[in-house]
Amino acid sequence: MRPRDDPGGDPGPGRSRGPGDRGHERAVDAIAARVRGAEPGEVPGRLCAVAVELLPVDGASVSLRSDGMPVQLGASSTHAAYLAQLQATLGDGPCRRALQTRAPVLVRDLAAGPCAHRWPVFAQQALDAGVRAVYALPLGSDSVCVGTLDLYRGTPGGLTDDQLRVARLVAGVMTVALMALPHGEEHELQDGEPWLSGLAADQDKVYQAVGMIMAQLGVGTDEALARLRGDAFAHGRTALDVARDVVAHRRRFDVP
Repeated sequence: MRPRDDPGGDPGPGRSRGPGDRGHERAVDAIAARVRGAEPGEVPGRLCAVAVELLPVDGASVSLRSDGMPVQLGASSTHAAYLAQLQATLGDGPCRRALQTRAPVLVRDLAAGPCAHRWPVFAQQALDAGVRAVYALPLGSDSVCVGTLDLYRGTPGGLTDDQLRVARLVAGVMTVALMALPHGEEHELQDGEPWLSGLAADQDKVYQAVGMIMAQLGVGTDEALARLRGDAFAHGRTALDVARDVVAHRRRFDVP
């Protein structure tokens, strides 16, 4: 069942503001303070950082939906960035489920039986990385999902209604930020490059590597991407790391 939306807003006549209302206001103030004056490329990372400050989680990452593999836009730490890359490499996990269903996926304990059956590889890899709970929130609307905000925690447990409300607030602001991505020369950064170009370069590495694997093995796109992901998993690496090696001719798939 999809978590119920909290209407929020003014409490209305005859009702005083409760702890949840005050917590919501504090969250709004904290988010506004974090993103004020930020360059467009800094916003996803800053929102991930404020999510960790406001919620009982240890890390946060945000990824943009894309053909093949999600594009990571920001993370609160290198550990959170690794966990996002892990889901992208495996092509499985709460993040992918949230993309498919366009609904929050709230995993209280990755060590529990249902998770071990639903995401056996991701659950084990995440547990090895010290993660017990994952909360994946879709970015977008009921009809369109543009990415996910993923929250990670080292201890099992869920989010309270108020905490989920704050998580939704962060996801909502993140959605607005992504939908308003700057483009064109008028939005170039000081070095003359649009902020998304560096992220696109990483994704281009994956596409280029997939093309090279297709040529080396004579297989289609899906098979080449599966080979790339499989090689990364077998060697305990991310798909992006292996893609860089393929593009640099340090790794070939047509030789033993």
